[in-house]
Parts: sequence; C-alpha cells; structure tokens
Amino acid sequence: MKPEHNTPPAVTRRDFLRAGLRGAAIAGLGGVAGLVAGRSTAEHLVWQLDPQQCTRCGLCATSCVLEQSAVKCVHTYAMCGYCELCTGYFEPDPIDLNTGAENQVCPTGAIIRKFVEDPYYEYTIDETLCIGCAKCVDGCQRFGNGSLYLQVRHDRCVNCNDCAIARVCPADAFRRVPASQPYLLKQTH
Repeated sequence: MKPEHNTPPAVTRRDFLRAGLRGAAIAGLGGVAGLVAGRSTAEHLVWQLDPQQCTRCGLCATSCVLEQSAVKCVHTYAMCGYCELCTGYFEPDPIDLNTGAENQVCPTGAIIRKFVEDPYYEYTIDETLCIGCAKCVDGCQRFGNGSLYLQVRHDRCVNCNDCAIARVCPADAFRRVPASQPYLLKQTH
C-alpha cells in the first residue's frame, strides 16, 4: 500500500483568474460600501456668503444659475437704528433729507418701511422681491450701521458643486459651511 500524500490540486490559469476577479469584485463592493458609509457620516456642506468679506459688488443678482438669485438681503434688527432716513432704504445723500418714495434704493421695492413711532421706522425684506443686487446693503454699510447684508437662502439654492456666483465673486466671499449651520450672521463690532 502506498502512502497518501495531501497534494493540492493543480491550479489552472483560468481558476487563478476567476479567483482574482472574484476577490476584486468583493474588494470593489467593500470600497463602494465604505464610500457610501463615509459620505453618510460626513457633514453635508452648502454655499454661503460671508458678510464680513462681501464687497456689495452686485454680481449676486446677475450670476446665479437661477432666474432670480438665491442670494437675498437679510436684516439684523438688533443692529438697526430704525432711522427715519435709512440709507439702505433711501438713496444715500447726506445733504438732502428727502424721504420721498421716488428716492428708494431698491429697484424692486423689496424693502418695506413701516412707521413705529416718531422718529422710528421698521424695515423688513420681502425676499420674494429681493434680487440680491446689494444696493440696500451698500447704502446701509456706507452710511448706516450695516444691519442689512446678503445671505444665500437654502430653500432656493440648488447647491451647485461649482457655485456660479462664487466663481465670479471678486472678494472670495463665498465658502462652504455645514448644512447644520448654514448662515453666517453679521457680527456687531
């Protein structure tokens, strides 16, 4: 009787390739699963405009991929002086205190002025009319206290990977922020 030897069966080239392809497929599926798991735990980012960096150039109104820009004027009421002659609402002309309706800065009438008590007025933004032109923001920043500023509104923004406005922004004021904290508030100085 001959002694038995445990010799492995001969592996053909076909068997070797088949095993290699099977291993590559399993590794690929594991990589995809890892990528999906990594994306689900990674913070979702959105575009936002840093009000400290914004130069009020007006490109937000014309450069957005949407018909009406997702960038809107917002108002920090805690900073506002509620002035009768608001330079974010009226044409800023320090020589002439003319509050006539024809002197309003906003080309679409998006800022609503409401009398509070003499000499105070409240200014609110109708975001459906706001085109993000920054004319009110410029007036408020130059001659007022800066309580008006621009922000990307995420209920309108399509969150392009390559934001059209961010590409043309001369101040590099757009940046990606966590979706859990999507707004960059204007800071009081």
